[in-house]
Amino acid sequence: MKKTKAWLYLGLGIMMLIWMVPLLTILLTALKSKTDFYTQQSLFTLPDRLHWENFVNAWTSGSLGLYMKNGLIVCCVKVPLGLVCSSMCAFALSRLHIKHSNGIFIFILVGMMLPSQMALIPLNRLYSRLGLTNTYLCLWLTYIGFGIPTGTLVLRGFMRGIPKEIDESSYIDGCSKWQSYLHVILPISRPAIATVVIMDFLYTWNEFVLQSVFITKDTMKTVPNGLLSFIGEYTTDYGLLNAGVLISIIPVLIIYLIFQRYFVEGMAGAVKG
Repeated sequence: MKKTKAWLYLGLGIMMLIWMVPLLTILLTALKSKTDFYTQQSLFTLPDRLHWENFVNAWTSGSLGLYMKNGLIVCCVKVPLGLVCSSMCAFALSRLHIKHSNGIFIFILVGMMLPSQMALIPLNRLYSRLGLTNTYLCLWLTYIGFGIPTGTLVLRGFMRGIPKEIDESSYIDGCSKWQSYLHVILPISRPAIATVVIMDFLYTWNEFVLQSVFITKDTMKTVPNGLLSFIGEYTTDYGLLNAGVLISIIPVLIIYLIFQRYFVEGMAGAVKG
């Protein structure tokens, strides 16, 4: 038994090192200047002088602060609204007696099978005609629509594992279906909600293709498109670019640290349900 645990920990340690290599490479590159990068130094070699100013330049001259602000505006509206839509849909499909609920659920899941790129041209033409390109509204509508299937899948699976007796008890105590959803089921579903928040925030923060088409104004770009401005036509400042990448992961890391204790429980409940 002890040997099995030792091999398990050894395997996990090796996997951790493998996952840390890209992060270490990005960190060491972020501390180099253009000259350091184009010398014969190894990627894992520290330069003679650490260029911490790359982080300051990425934030100021690279306008990373503006791009992160735009990304937070999109995420802070899309994630809560998407969670409300997904949770209400999951509650209806798992707790209410709706005809053909399984068929409706399968229809919703079809949205997970269709890549967002398929809707790129139709949505772009629609938003252009409505004058919604270069607005946050087009991103909110698109991201919420594509996020509902995944959120519904996770939340429905978790809610199906909640005993039906809890609903009956709440109705006996005088709760309506809306009150049961709001004051009983949602608090119990905190692990699944945390899971959806992490997944939704990560997807919205890192999404590139849709916003690269819908948003063309520099002042409205979010982080993935904003980092492209660090890449020149003939040369690229890799130190500045990697410094920007490291700064951009901070919000995602904070969200994960806040909700990570619920993440495993939420995923396990969703799969079990």
